[in-house]
Amino acid sequence: HVSLKLNGDQVEAVGFEGEACAICKASASMMTAAVKGKTRADAEAMVQEFRDMTTGRLEPAGPHHLGRLTVFSGVRDLPTRGKCAILPWHTLHAAFAGNDTASTE
Repeated sequence: HVSLKLNGDQVEAVGFEGEACAICKASASMMTAAVKGKTRADAEAMVQEFRDMTTGRLEPAGPHHLGRLTVFSGVRDLPTRGKCAILPWHTLHAAFAGNDTASTE
């Protein structure tokens, strides 16, 4: 579960709770720190960049806004683990859209 509090267009607070593997929990934890204080548009851009990086469509050495999140770039070689890393980001995107569920498909 991802909880999200917006103040206008800015992410004022974001948190996660759930049972998952270590990759998913680490991704969720780093995601909350990375998007807090960002605008919704900036956070959504990070969602897309993270998905692109973990699926091999964005090079971690290239231009992006991911910073330390590039530690997850190696999951692109492990599709099952990639889904673990991406799940919190899909959930954040769903929260922005007001959806109650999210999927990595």
